[in-house]
Amino acid sequence: MLAGPDEQAARGKLEQLLTEIKRISGEISSDSARKNDLQQQLRAAELELGRLRNETAANERAITASREQLADLQQQRQGLEQARDQQQARIALELKTAWQLGQQSQVKVLLNQEDPHTVARALAYYRYFFHARNELVSSYRDTLRQLQELETRIASTLEQLAGQQATLEQQQAQLVTAQASREQAVVELSDSIHSKAEQLKQMEQNRRELEGLIAAIEKAVADLEVPDDYQPFKSARGAMPWPLAGKRANSYGRPRNDGKMRWQGVSIPAKEGTEVNAIHHGRVVYADWLRGSGLLMIVDHGDGYMSLYAHNQSLLREVGEWVTAGTAISTVGNSGGQEQSALYFEIRHQGKPTDPAQWCRD
Repeated sequence: MLAGPDEQAARGKLEQLLTEIKRISGEISSDSARKNDLQQQLRAAELELGRLRNETAANERAITASREQLADLQQQRQGLEQARDQQQARIALELKTAWQLGQQSQVKVLLNQEDPHTVARALAYYRYFFHARNELVSSYRDTLRQLQELETRIASTLEQLAGQQATLEQQQAQLVTAQASREQAVVELSDSIHSKAEQLKQMEQNRRELEGLIAAIEKAVADLEVPDDYQPFKSARGAMPWPLAGKRANSYGRPRNDGKMRWQGVSIPAKEGTEVNAIHHGRVVYADWLRGSGLLMIVDHGDGYMSLYAHNQSLLREVGEWVTAGTAISTVGNSGGQEQSALYFEIRHQGKPTDPAQWCRD
């Protein structure tokens, strides 16, 4: 990795990148809002859905961890309760023995011994007996103290779990509301694009905006340094994993929309929420909503290569983060106004699309 002045320079360039990407995203969002209020509504609804789903997933993980902690605490309590019961039984036995000894005074027992060695052994026995009894009582008190502390922790964990569960229910209710808002926006958007000509016009506009975004990003990342151990993207040609398993719904370059356009990537249908993984080492340079692409993730792999992941349900990485092959970066969805959940995936070099099947292994 870079060090010293080189590292400072790299950090400075990264800050410039983040600022530039933020500006680009803002301009595109602003343009979309001016051109179509319905797109703005869709963007807001899908961004909110993505945020809520990430928060819900995090809360569900926290609830699982709390339940595991509670089960562990309850198991500890069971062990301590068994130890307490055993100690109670031993203390009862010790008290009975002490009572029996009390019936014949220690002094009387000792005076009845004629042999000094026998007296010494008796004294040693009494000392051992009382010491053992004191240790037993002390252990019993310690067990009771641990049980009390454990009960407090269990009560605290139960309270925390109840709070997390209430938050989760609230988040799920918000998800339902946000989903309804999105569906309404999609219906209204579909109604506004009532003809194939309008659909084609919309898709051409989306394509121009995406390519404008890619060109701006390429300019912003041109001078970014990469780690010393970086493996060039082109050296992994044909050996990279697909971003997720599944049968592709189309082939790269095939006609679409009555031959007026061609596929520049591939669509991979998958269950909503399925994790999408980066195909190669790189840096996230875009993670936001874009008209026509929905929640979009773009990873820059250096040397002019980028991979694009569109129509996500949620984005798991932020701009500036490094990822490696197999890193989860998003989840499959149908954002951007799509009816079916699927990942739309592209690989581009110098801004131009290239066939993903030539890069990813089957």
